[in-house]
Amino acid sequence: MLNAVDWLNYHHLLYFWFLAREGSLARAAGELRLAQSTVSKQIHQLEGVLGHALFARSGRRLALTESGRVVFRYADEIFGLGRELVATLRDRPAGRPLRVTVGVADVVPKLVAERVLAPALRSAEGAIRLVCREDKPDRLLAELALHELDVILTDAPASPHVSVRAFNHLLGESDVTFFAGAELAARYRRGFPRSLDGAPVLLPTENTALRRSLAQWFEARGVSPNVVGEFEDSALLKVFGLRGAGLFPAPSVIAREVAAQYRVKPIGRVPEVRERLYAVTVERRLKHPAVVAICDAARTLVYRDDGAAPAR
Repeated sequence: MLNAVDWLNYHHLLYFWFLAREGSLARAAGELRLAQSTVSKQIHQLEGVLGHALFARSGRRLALTESGRVVFRYADEIFGLGRELVATLRDRPAGRPLRVTVGVADVVPKLVAERVLAPALRSAEGAIRLVCREDKPDRLLAELALHELDVILTDAPASPHVSVRAFNHLLGESDVTFFAGAELAARYRRGFPRSLDGAPVLLPTENTALRRSLAQWFEARGVSPNVVGEFEDSALLKVFGLRGAGLFPAPSVIAREVAAQYRVKPIGRVPEVRERLYAVTVERRLKHPAVVAICDAARTLVYRDDGAAPAR
């Protein structure tokens, strides 16, 4: 049961919301038709209840603190839902799409991310507004902790040692296939994987799960490819592969798309190396309808089989 102190004063939250939007106490008070001292006093009371400073002065304006940005996002959702409620009861279509903000780790292949996100977007019949942000996994985790993201798509689970309270949801996994332009493919397909010894290859950078798995596989197979390029951006890696710079790996689940989009040929498949996709959230059980739809699409549409094209 909630105590009285656990309940928010939504008038105070509304005053905060106006001030955060306007950035000026005078303008916010004018919009609310209240005295500046009244608005200031009641926001101070809100800060006392929450136990966090919500604003810091920046020149003549008031800027949100990190805690203030978290509160503003919740307030924006709360008052947006309020407007939707009024519109619904007035028998007017609100037309307000369900917003979902997805952080995509830069190591996740763009074709995988698109295949995971697009079915959920289409199945929602326009009811979802998708916002995608791409960055390094640790930076995305920091945004997730501030509730600026609803979910992260990444190739590795969040470490239990990070300060963020996060839960990992495995969406699927695929082995990998090596690709190259037609000339290199014809040269290195025969005798694969022994043919990789000394072959020019393009790989993801060493901080990725796929690179570590490939290094172990190379060692186990006794091959030492010539690493001519390392890339954080998986799409840029494939563009270099298209230009004939070297052989490169990609998840077999998108083998057909990779071959068609980048005009490359499969060389050989590596069943021992697995690339995984995780959804990372701050909740153990997925609740956001759009996040649930995205995860269901990944598990039922993308990873139901590996979709790999046979090497020819």
